[in-house]
Amino acid sequence: MSIKFVAQACFVLLIAALFFLPLAAQQAPPPADPAPPAQADTANKPAPAQDPAPPQASTNKNDSDKDKGAQGKNSGTSNDRLFYTLPNFLTMENTRQLPPLTTAEKFKVVARGSFDYVQYPWYGFLAGISQAENSEPGYGQGAKGYGKRFASAFADGTIENFFTGAILPSLLREDPRFYQSGQGSFTRRTGYAVSRIFVTRTDSGGTQFNYSEIVGSALSAAVSTYSYHPKSFITYRYPNGVPMPVFNGSDRTLKNTASVWGSQVGYDTITIVVKEFWPDVHRKLSKRHKAVALESDKPAEVK
Repeated sequence: MSIKFVAQACFVLLIAALFFLPLAAQQAPPPADPAPPAQADTANKPAPAQDPAPPQASTNKNDSDKDKGAQGKNSGTSNDRLFYTLPNFLTMENTRQLPPLTTAEKFKVVARGSFDYVQYPWYGFLAGISQAENSEPGYGQGAKGYGKRFASAFADGTIENFFTGAILPSLLREDPRFYQSGQGSFTRRTGYAVSRIFVTRTDSGGTQFNYSEIVGSALSAAVSTYSYHPKSFITYRYPNGVPMPVFNGSDRTLKNTASVWGSQVGYDTITIVVKEFWPDVHRKLSKRHKAVALESDKPAEVK
């Protein structure tokens, strides 16, 4: 298992724990204050004119406006970010089947996420771990070695994003978006999220095997492994001043390709489970923030 996958998985799980654990310990809301006793004269007054509740259409419009606020420039994508940081532009919440994305839209939203400003420090972090572990020693050490590892990590992630989110979805007419379930128990929702790795929607509204994820990850792993990852090389040791060649194997192997493929699918599985529950966490945090804001706006009691 590659060090990049371990770092990615640990990072996502750590951030998820920081958000989920406090919410799991939340207490039941306090009981509402009892209504004040009705006044005597009120009981003798005739019933006021009917004050109908706001029409359902108006409520739906407000909900629709909120949904639009979370959507990107293209109404079929999102502006959301996991933990307010990581791009989450292809996750759709509380929506039915949307119009299919065009090929241009698929490439545009994938490019938007792949070259997001958050990605650069993230790949820099992965490159630093790779350098510290001296993984793929053919890259060497120092600034030059770090630069190669940074470029390799950036290319690996970008190629995989385009294969699974744009290239194959366009060729196979699959919908690269993740539709949050939002219903059922924790186990059921987790199972649903994991199943989306293997099952996806089509542009026509049906369902089929998720070739974009499974095959796309395999193709991206093969392309990256056999194109720019280090070849075999020879170094020299000098025991007793005599040069001794040491053969260093190539990273361009089927075993390494399979490892990268498994790492990508595993990381995508963890990420999609987090995507399923992130809207719930987001709403709870927003309500808590609003409650704190309202509390701070209350006038101080006069003693």
